[in-house]
Amino acid sequence: MVDYSPLWETMKQKNISQYRLLQEGIDNKTLDALKKGKNITLLTLEKLCVILSCTPNDVVCFHD
Repeated sequence: MVDYSPLWETMKQKNISQYRLLQEGIDNKTLDALKKGKNITLLTLEKLCVILSCTPNDVVCFHD
């Protein structure tokens, strides 16, 4: 199971809002997918890592 809780924690630590993600090119559909734990593309993961200056481990983790 995909878990994006690291993303929300990273955003909180770096004081980056969802609005900032929208400004940086992450669209509403993608934000909705993240909130619902749905799949995102590797391109989106890369964009998030660039925006947040982090690694994929700071955005997503996987559970059985």
